Amino acid sequence: MSNDDYLLAALRLAAGNDPVPNHVSAAASEAYSLRIPHVVTAASIECVAMRTVRGVAGPTTVRFATDDVTFDLELTVNDGLIDVAGQILPYPGEGSHVDVRTPHMTMSRQLAGTGQFAVTGMPPGWFNVVCHRPGKPPVATRWLRIRP
Repeated sequence: MSNDDYLLAALRLAAGNDPVPNHVSAAASEAYSLRIPHVVTAASIECVAMRTVRGVAGPTTVRFATDDVTFDLELTVNDGLIDVAGQILPYPGEGSHVDVRTPHMTMSRQLAGTGQFAVTGMPPGWFNVVCHRPGKPPVATRWLRIRP
């Protein structure tokens, strides 16, 4: 295919003359279904003490925060599966829980009185963590990609 053919194909697509492929529409629908109305997104926080050293096996620790909630997550790969241990600070209160989500599954956990939780045996790939707090909007991390 020449550069002219690519240009013409791009112009047809931009003009709306080429239909959207079915797999693209399906992926867009799946992504849209993962949204959570009124969620507050926690920002990634760079913390030197929490980074792992390249080439050193072991858990990876990441931190996310809003003005009133901090997520500390420790991610470990075991036999090709992902274990997530985390803590929500300050403890959001009785009845709080977290959802550890992938595009295809959600694992829910009640928070301990210390704000701690754990999920084991998750498939590698994309995931995020959502904290549900009674009487307040949910707080979510950005999506992370973990590979074994």
